[in-house]
Formats: sequence, C-alpha cells, structure tokens
Amino acid sequence: MKFKRLFKIITLAVGFMLISCKSSSNKESTASVLNEVKKPNIVIVFLDDSGYADFSPFAAVDIPTPNVQKLADEGTVFTNFHVPQAICSASRSALLTGCYPGRTKVFGAHGPNERGLETNFPTMGEVFKKGGYKTAIFGKWHCGDQPETRPDARGFDESCGLMYSNDMWKHHPENPEYWGKFPIKFWENGKVSIEDVGYAEQKNLTKWYTEHAVDFINRNHKDPFLLYVPHSMPHVPIFASEAFEGKSGKGLYADVTMELDWSVGQITDALQKNGLEENTIVIFTSDNGPWIAYGNHAGKTPFREAKATSFEGGTRSACIIKYPKQIKAKSKSNQMFVSIDLLPTLCRLTGVRLPETEIDGKNVWDIISGNPDAKNPHNYYAFSTGKHFESVMSGDGKWKLHLDHDYRTLDKPGNDGAAGTYKNVEIPLSLFDMEHDAYETKNVLEHYPEISNKLQAYAKLHQEKFYKQ
Repeated sequence: MKFKRLFKIITLAVGFMLISCKSSSNKESTASVLNEVKKPNIVIVFLDDSGYADFSPFAAVDIPTPNVQKLADEGTVFTNFHVPQAICSASRSALLTGCYPGRTKVFGAHGPNERGLETNFPTMGEVFKKGGYKTAIFGKWHCGDQPETRPDARGFDESCGLMYSNDMWKHHPENPEYWGKFPIKFWENGKVSIEDVGYAEQKNLTKWYTEHAVDFINRNHKDPFLLYVPHSMPHVPIFASEAFEGKSGKGLYADVTMELDWSVGQITDALQKNGLEENTIVIFTSDNGPWIAYGNHAGKTPFREAKATSFEGGTRSACIIKYPKQIKAKSKSNQMFVSIDLLPTLCRLTGVRLPETEIDGKNVWDIISGNPDAKNPHNYYAFSTGKHFESVMSGDGKWKLHLDHDYRTLDKPGNDGAAGTYKNVEIPLSLFDMEHDAYETKNVLEHYPEISNKLQAYAKLHQEKFYKQ
C-alpha cells in the first residue's frame, strides 16, 4: 500500500513537472516569436521648397532622378498630398505633431533664437522614442531655436544640421546687415560643431545629412527606428557638392535635384544592404511648393501660385510612399490626405501609442494602402498662410473654398540667386470644383450654393476653434 501510494505521488509530481515545462516552453516560444517580429522602421525624406514637377514620377522632366523613380516604381505615387501651410516652420511643425498651425500657433518661418514649437505639443520624435524606437533627425529643424525646443530636447536621440533656413545668414541678398547678426551654425547632437556656416559648408549640407542617415541605419539595423531627413535643399541659396556641381549640364538647380536624388538612393541602398527594405516605411515629399521668385533657382509646379499661398501650387506636394507587401508597387493614387495625418497613421501601423494631447490628423491607412472602399475620415481640411486662415477643402478633395483674402503673386522672377518681385492681389469668396479644375481657374460659387454653404460652415467652425481672438 505504501509503495503504491508513493508511486502515485511520484507520478503526479512528474506530471506536474512536465506540464510546467511545456507551459514554460510555450511561453518562451511565444516570447521568441514576438521578439522576432520587429516593428517597421520609418524613413521620412522631407525636401525644402521642392517643386511638384521636379521629379519624373510627377512630370516629364529632363533631369535624371532614377532613385526617386525607382522609389515610385516600388511604392505608390500620391498626386493629391498636401501640407496645411506652405511655409517652412508651420509645415514642419504640422508634420511632426499632427496638428494644424492654428492649434500650435506655429505660423510662417521662425528666425534665429525664436522659441518655435511649444513643448506641450509632442513631436513625432518624442512619440516614437517613447514607443521604443531609436530616433534621428539629420537636416533642417526649423521648429525652435532654444535649448528646450531643439531636436535633442524634442525626442531625437541623434541629430545634425541647421536650426533654421539656410538663407538666414550674412550673405542674404536682401538684408545682409540684419542676418549678419546671427551666424548660422551647424549642430551635432545638441552641440555646435561649426560656428559660422559659409559657402563651403553649404555645398556639403546634402552630402553630410545623407552620410549621417546611412551611418544611423548601419548602426541601428537591429532596432526599430524613426529616421527623419529634412533636407535644406532646394531652398535658396542652393548649393551642390563638388561631385554634383555642373553634373547635370542644365544649371545649378538641376545639379541640386540630382544630388537629392542621389541621397534618396544612398538611404534606400543602406536599407537594402541591412536587410531592412521589406520592413521599412519610406516617405518622400516636400514641405511646400517652390519659391518661384527665385526663377531658375526654383522648382516648378503645374498648379496655381506657389510657396506661401493657400493655392494648390503652395500646399500640394509630390509624395511617394513605399512599404513592401503593404502598399501597392507601381501604383498611383489621387485620394487626398494631408501631412497632419501621417503621425496617427504611422502610430496605427507600428502599434505606438498616440500622444495624450489632442491632435487634428486622423488615420488614413485605408487611403495609403489602396483600399478601393477607402473614404477620407475628415469632413474638411483647412489651409492658412502665416496667421491668416484662408481656405478649406472637402475631405474627399472634390471641392475647395477660398475665403476672401489677399495673397502674393509673382510679378517678375529673379535669376541666378537674386530674388524677383511679387505683387499683392485679392481673391473674393470662391469655390472650385477640384475634380475638374485642379488648377483653380474657374469660380463656380454661384452654381453650387449647397456645397458653398457647407464649406463655409466648416470654415466658420475652424475659425472659431483656432483663430478666435
């Protein structure tokens, strides 16, 4: 009896041990699988004042841009992507926070020593760093030039570049005495490495940003990362490195464009060499349309007006997104979305939590992924210039209403780095049928009173929410 009892106890004990081991093994196996499923990396290449028609996927150009074309062939070309304000600081802050300029109060282009984006608005760097990502920015920041508003304090583990636009220096063609008071500095990881950026340094900006980006990818290939590359070019004054100066045979702007294309190639090659291509979301776009006052030193857009206006030539930017197996290759989409939508969409894709603060962007993954039943979740989008709220567009991008406002239009273009002149004109309350008139040529306000009234109601709501004195 005692032996049988002892045998039974031993059998039960062994059984419990086997069950425990199996359970532990399953847990280890599950943990192993979860560790192997790496969150997707994110690379955002953000050009400065690039023209919508500067690259071959968007227009027939005679400047060779094979790397941007390759990116387009491997991803989707978005022909109706916008920014909410077509000026440097406002556009960048909107991208990084998912918020309208009216919410953050970041308008226009901030100068040296300005505070910029307030710290109560989390940046993409902060959001993804908190979500376990390695983060880096190599390029033009332009969201604040105070210790607490610079990149190293706003969620970016690594950084290098300029705190503001490269024309804010002592060689400015219009006001060198004023800008000469602020030597433009080159920063690396929160410290100044070049006290006074000159012509020689400007020529190497694109090259340096690219080299830092490639090095960052090589060193962080085992961890999920957010890599933000906001180039200083082709914002004036434009420069190309020695390897690209004169290479196009078509002028300096073409040289600069070719070097930017090279940069895209270097970054995508680094992803491929590190085995990251399949698990990386690559976004290529610009902060706004071209600065057409600079003539042959500016890009081109087929749309009405350009930078610093709320017309399509200012707010509509060329955009390509590549994410193998998730986004269709060799595709083109005319579905509308805006840069404020990128933060919530990327958070959805990566499982990173959105900031607790209110944002204006919404998840548009159905649009980006090419879902044929996709509908834009916004009732409207709002566009401004500086502190002035000027226009709204229906969320589906079919209708655009301009409020009565002044705007600048080109009078005479400049040449070889010299600025041209503008003249101020006014547009009355106007409605445009964007499906049939993307160039905003014919005011159809009187023909569609119901649509006009609906958009005016949205404009009133937006005005009261963000611009009420």
